[in-house]
Formats: sequence, structure tokens, C-alpha cells
Amino acid sequence: MSDVTSSPDPSSAGHVLFVDDDEDVLKAARLALGRHGMRVTPARHPTEAWSVLAAGPVDVVLLDLNFSRGATTGEEGFQCLTDIVAQDPDAVVVVTGHSGVNIAVAAMRAGASDFVMKPWRNDRLVATMQAAVELRRRRREGAALTARGANGVAAYPDGGAAILGDSPAIQRVRAVIRRVAPTDAPVLIHGEAGTGKSLMARAIHMQSARAERPFAPVDIGGLGEDAASAALFGDAGAPGALAEARGGTLFLDEAGEMTPRLQARLLAALEQPVAMDIRIVAATRRRREALRGRDGLRDDLLFRLNTVEIIAPPLRERPGDALILAEHFLRLFALRYGKPARRLSPEAAEAIAEHPWPGDVRALRQAMERCVIFSEGGRHELADIPLAEPAEDSPVPARPTLDLARSERALIVQALKKNAFNVSHAARQLGLSRASLYRRMAKHGL
Repeated sequence: MSDVTSSPDPSSAGHVLFVDDDEDVLKAARLALGRHGMRVTPARHPTEAWSVLAAGPVDVVLLDLNFSRGATTGEEGFQCLTDIVAQDPDAVVVVTGHSGVNIAVAAMRAGASDFVMKPWRNDRLVATMQAAVELRRRRREGAALTARGANGVAAYPDGGAAILGDSPAIQRVRAVIRRVAPTDAPVLIHGEAGTGKSLMARAIHMQSARAERPFAPVDIGGLGEDAASAALFGDAGAPGALAEARGGTLFLDEAGEMTPRLQARLLAALEQPVAMDIRIVAATRRRREALRGRDGLRDDLLFRLNTVEIIAPPLRERPGDALILAEHFLRLFALRYGKPARRLSPEAAEAIAEHPWPGDVRALRQAMERCVIFSEGGRHELADIPLAEPAEDSPVPARPTLDLARSERALIVQALKKNAFNVSHAARQLGLSRASLYRRMAKHGL
């Protein structure tokens, strides 16, 4: 069968396969839907419907549940419904008579996305089918964006991967991944929290010869010693990640947090006489020098993990990338939540580009999700963007801005008045960027 989710001609308002044995009903549906740009392909029996599905893509199947003369139970159509839903759970709208409300409810429970009662009103039929087509396309587009990566990794049909961003720092990361991925060399990724280390690990796996094999992640940092041991080696008859990753990639997240006993057990497993067919990628928030010593990794295990090292750069070292990622996340969440696509205002875009983003890509992603949920205007404004201030111990370097801690509002008002409310001139006087001044103005209700 051809994939029901495949995209038909984008210029079409939708391709509907209508399965019904009544010629007059088929003709009426074709006329009603055709006036709204929909293409209707008729099928007079489920066997004919499968031939149509095998021949090309369809947006939605409109399925009558009764085909034999006098039949009212819907049994004939339920098997067809079950088979189509198994291929694509969002593709079917069922048709039944006014006396068949219970049948329609049962069909919805069996996986139909909606139903239409005979005899229908044309406006009701058109609205139902338009909604079904739109739902299908939104979910298809949302799935495509999700495949591109919830944290900025884009997947392509050839199994490759590209980490989003144009900065020199991220281009260097892509170049290293491109060269190391086809090998089986162990890789150790260093980087602060939220910089996308796990996504880089997955990109290495996706671009390797092991891409069709398992990718088995273990979050060492989020587990106690016993739980981490069970996750790696299995427990109570359940296989661990080492077994699950055979032929594929084992990803050790926060590997620097392994206890000495867990390190010894992992090293023993890796040094078995019979070589394990596993590629290891590890990640850590620790700097290179902090991985060694009494509280770090033993040298013989580190030797097994760091044949190639990658530094995941934070967003503050990736000029221009924050805005690229922000726009990606805004599209992703607009589709996910069924929200209209909105552009960023110039002030919001500038603020995103200049913000140091403590918490990095993870924080940016969360901020854009909240922005999509709460935005109501025609575009995303600066006030819609939740921008957290860096913590006092943040590694973000200090910026040469005026200290506005105590009398910030008064100083802003004074500067605005002095500069005839020209925000650019006032920002320059205060030693701030325009985006920073807009944020502070919004904070103080100016």
C-alpha cells in the first residue's frame, strides 16, 4: 500500500477517497467537495479502495460502513476501518445514517478521526473534510519538524544530520562530526548544560554505518550508582543498555559522574576477550582537566572514551545562531499546538540575538515554547519573550552596561525625555543595546 501520509499536490485543497456503494451519494460528495477545491476519488467497495490507496497518496478516507443492501450494523466497514487505521491512525472519517449514532461512536473508538451522518448538509460535510485535511497536514508537518529535532538537529532522508546554526563554532562541530561519524572511534563531548551534547551524540549515530541499529542512552548523572548499574548492565532479567546497544551506539550522558565501582565494572565489560560490537559516545559537563584525578575518570577508562573530543559551544559563542534556532522552535511549537505562524518583531529578534541565554539551547527552546503558547498578537513581541537574567556565578562575561539596579526606572525615563523618546539615542546614552532597553522598559511598564 502507498503511504497514506504521503503529500499530494500542495496546490490541492485535499485528496479524498470516498468509499461508498451508492453512485448518487458519490456524485453528491464529489460536487459538494469539488466546489471547495477538493479532489474526490470514488471507490464502491473496500477492495477497490485498497487499489486506489496502492496507486497514490490520499489525504483522508471518507468511509461508509455499510455496503450490502439493507445492512445497518457497519460490520462490513469496520474491518476496512481497522486496516486503514493500522496504516495511518488519522486518515479516516466514517459515514453512517442518523440511526447509527452508536455505530459512529464505536467507529471513533476504533480509530476514526470524525464522522458524518447521512443525509448530510453540504456545509457540514465540507467543514468536516476541511478540518480532517488540515489536521492531517498539521500532524504531518509537525512530525517532519520533530524529525528535524526538538533541540536543533535536522534529520534528512539519507540518514544524515545537520546541527542548526551558521556560526564558525558550530560549523567546526559539524566538520568534526562529519569526519568522525563514519568511523567507530569513541567520542567524548564536553559542554555546559543545555548546549546540545545529547543531540550531537545522536547526530554522530545517525551519520554512521550503525544508523539503522539501536541508539541506547544512559543518563549517568541523573541516576544513583545502583540505578546506573542496572541501566547499563541490566537487572532482574531485564537487559541493560550494553546489551541493547549491540551493533549500535551506547551513549553515556554525564559520564564524568560515574562512581569508581561503576567505572571498574564498565571497563571490565569493555575489555572482555570477545569484543563487544558497540560504538561508545560519551558526554560530560566537566572540562578536560576536571575529568582526571580522584573525583574524575580513571585514566584507562578515559583512554577508552576520548579518542576524539568535541567541544559543544554555548550560544554566547555562536553569534547569529540563537535567532536561527528561535525561529525553528517557533515553527515547531506553532505546529505542535495548532497556533498561527507568527513572525518576530524586530525588537524581539534583536533581544533573542543579543541575550546570553543562561541555560543555553534548552532555555531558548523553553522560552520559544512559552512564547508560542501565550502570544496573542499578529507577531511575537519583545514582551512575549521570557528572558532570564544570568545567575551571579554564570560564566557569561560581564558587559559594560550602566548599573541600573537601584534607580533603573528613573534613569530610563530621564534618558528617554532627554532624547525626545528616541529609544536608540537613549540606549546609547545608558550604555545599553536597543533590545536591552526595550526589555527594561517593558519590565517597568514604560
